[in-house]
Amino acid sequence: MIKVLIADDQAMVRQGFGALLAAQPDLLVVGDAADGVAAVHKSRTLAPDVVLMDIRMPVMDGLEATRRLAGGPKVLILTTFDLDDYVYEALRAGASGFLLKDAPAADLINAVRVVAGGEALLAPSVTRRLIAEFAARPQRDKALPAALNALTPRETDVLRLIARGRSNQEIAAELVVAEQTVKTHIGRILAKLNLRDRAQAVVFAYETGLVIPG
Repeated sequence: MIKVLIADDQAMVRQGFGALLAAQPDLLVVGDAADGVAAVHKSRTLAPDVVLMDIRMPVMDGLEATRRLAGGPKVLILTTFDLDDYVYEALRAGASGFLLKDAPAADLINAVRVVAGGEALLAPSVTRRLIAEFAARPQRDKALPAALNALTPRETDVLRLIARGRSNQEIAAELVVAEQTVKTHIGRILAKLNLRDRAQAVVFAYETGLVIPG
């Protein structure tokens, strides 16, 4: 059973999402919160697996709440815009994925399951936004971190493709390997680089200069 906490300052959103998720046999809504402070407090007392986190909330916004929950439940950011300025900061804060509030019901249910399972959920539009964010920054010549030496050449290839926004299926097709092999590579990459999930891997690849935008 996947335990979910819903944090949003709009009561109708909390109730609507709550009813939708509660109708699923494998999902349990353990609580909700109307602001970031309540979200952090309830997360620590109710121990959800996934927190649906709105960014714009009173008292404490979703970004700060996500930072304070680092290492705890998976955080799935709810946003009104796929071109939200907060994408990069939310990933750095520890979010595992993004979901548009107007996404179809099936997408919301799937997103919770995907994030709970340890995968990151980055829509193509969100990945493109991230890449654009890095592309706009002045490029400095950086030495690649020693941690990358732990990766095999194939794992390095996989990491580059993850950062380009490719899905597991697309990576498998490009490298001519089975999709399960790609999943194995990704698991090893995350373990070797001490990264939580695919979202952190994208940020790592750009921040270290392994992948240059463009």
